[in-house]
Amino acid sequence: MSTATSAPTPQKSEKAAFRRKTPQLKVTNALNLRQAGLGLAALAALLLCAPLVLTSFQLNLMARLVCYAIVAVGIGLAWGRGGMLTLGQGVFFGIGAYIMAMHMLLSDAALVGQEIPSFMSLTGTTELPWWWKPFANPTVALISVVAIPGLVAFVLGFSIFKRRIKGAYFAILNQALAAAVVVLLVGQQDTLGGSNGLSGFRSFLGFALYDPVNRVMLYLTAVGFLLGLIAVSYWLMRSRYGELLVATRDAEERVRFLGYDPALIKTAAYVIAAMMAGIAGALYVPIMGIISPAEIGVVPSIVFVIAVAAGGRASLFGPVIGALVLGWLQSSLAQTFPSVWSYFQGAILVLVIVLLPGGIASLSWKKFRKGKTS
Repeated sequence: MSTATSAPTPQKSEKAAFRRKTPQLKVTNALNLRQAGLGLAALAALLLCAPLVLTSFQLNLMARLVCYAIVAVGIGLAWGRGGMLTLGQGVFFGIGAYIMAMHMLLSDAALVGQEIPSFMSLTGTTELPWWWKPFANPTVALISVVAIPGLVAFVLGFSIFKRRIKGAYFAILNQALAAAVVVLLVGQQDTLGGSNGLSGFRSFLGFALYDPVNRVMLYLTAVGFLLGLIAVSYWLMRSRYGELLVATRDAEERVRFLGYDPALIKTAAYVIAAMMAGIAGALYVPIMGIISPAEIGVVPSIVFVIAVAAGGRASLFGPVIGALVLGWLQSSLAQTFPSVWSYFQGAILVLVIVLLPGGIASLSWKKFRKGKTS
């Protein structure tokens, strides 16, 4: 006696065929939990030992590079997994940085009994702008360095992706945004310091910035955020959302045909990358003691992308490696050969595209695969 079997629904059969015919939708070159844990432990050991062997100047440089590495982690998720060439991450980095700078200046002014920061008095400003006032509260400031970049990225990203704008057009729009924001900031001489930016900070959340112990703590805080965000990025890559993001990158029309909205999938990655950049900007300000339009424009945004490409945009640790190595080389070579460094950066990008599309991280992956198969 034969039993009747229910016929598969059209939607299920299409999904099964989609997964069967497109093996590239698997998260390629993804590390398993053990490999990712070992890599994270090795990176943590390397970074946490830095205060023991580096001078105060070198440690401050490393702290700055760690902030850049946080931005790179977000770019690796959006560009490496989602295929979105984000050439405007400096904008979100700058939003987080300026919010933290405003909070720190207001805190310093309150310590000496002033109602407005010192630089406003020099420009003739007598009353604090209304949009500065919320950031006097540390809780509001800390939430804003994540929420405001994310909100801006959501509005911008969803409006772009919903119109199916992608590729070079998306990258150009990001660059245009970065250029426009720089022009806006330069024109705010009375309220944001113009081209000079904001500086002269004395404390960070009640801790003196010039205390050597606090400088080390700032570095360790940045390292902690970096390690935590790498873990978040790994979880996203291995999740169902990570597979959908790669699928959207490789076969957007098929993803749309299966009932998913590629605009929402890509917007989510864009928002997460913007939030990471905002966190990095907020950490950058107390570490470096200054934020200006020169730090968030088109050129810094391109440098972020070059570092990610050099390290390996599709890997977990590649963006971090690229940001740290390229940043250290820049600090070393730019002092010795200041007029040659820009050409060196361009040469790195060309060589990576031509000879090593997977970046530095692809070398270790190929070696690992070769050893596994032999």
